[in-house]
Amino acid sequence: MTEQSKLVWLVTGCSTGFGRALAEHLLDQGHSVIVTARKTKSVDDLADRGDALILPLDVTDRVQCDKAVKAGLDHFGRIDVLMNNAGIGYFGAVEETEEKAARNLMDVNFFGSANMIHAVLPSMRQRRSGFIVNLTSIGGLAGFTAVGYYSASKFALEGLSETLRREVEPLGISVMTVEPSGFRTEWAGGSSEVTQTIDDYAPTAGAAREAYHQSVGKQAGDPARAAAAILKAVTHEAPPHRLLLGNEAVEVAYEKVDQMKAEFTAWEGVARGADFPSS
Repeated sequence: MTEQSKLVWLVTGCSTGFGRALAEHLLDQGHSVIVTARKTKSVDDLADRGDALILPLDVTDRVQCDKAVKAGLDHFGRIDVLMNNAGIGYFGAVEETEEKAARNLMDVNFFGSANMIHAVLPSMRQRRSGFIVNLTSIGGLAGFTAVGYYSASKFALEGLSETLRREVEPLGISVMTVEPSGFRTEWAGGSSEVTQTIDDYAPTAGAAREAYHQSVGKQAGDPARAAAAILKAVTHEAPPHRLLLGNEAVEVAYEKVDQMKAEFTAWEGVARGADFPSS
């Protein structure tokens, strides 16, 4: 790898899952990586894998986000790619979910990513170069039972990303969202869930919760292949705005688009009739 092709990545949530797989893949490919985790002990071994800077980071702490970016800039001189990977899950029907749990999801999955975006943008704007990758979910494009507030946090990040793209692309900064389906990470096994359930939701959210539990270790998605796909997309001469990962993600996305188009077409007359009559 030449110095011209070598990128400096800042990856959040590297202790497990996508973050760990991506950090490993990037280092193996010769890129520089600012490896972050709430507890750095879980990622200290990556320091010997390549050009890595290990930093503690809780993305919900705006001050820590700013410090991590500053430390990365001081060490490498630039940050080419921000990979917003840190996130948490939660299982429960919408009505079952307590407000504290819902707000925690938004704090980590949405505002945590927003904190990092705010932290890296000044240096990227100054250089007129940069790439922001936000890991959302196929649940950020389509809603699923038992993960309503999780999906809401990912839908919110999708919306922020779409607006951000329009604002920063003219400044030379790219924005991509990544929407995976089920992958063999610790997400399903490590997610919190409701303690007080409602019987009426047993056939829907209850069944989905059980399916998530049973899926642990059996998901179709391979995190290592996902890491390679993300790097390929970021370094492509025409990177996508959205990157689906996994067969299920592709199938769900196509079904959602088809359903939306059919419904929009069926109700087009009513929709267009809501404007004032043309003069």
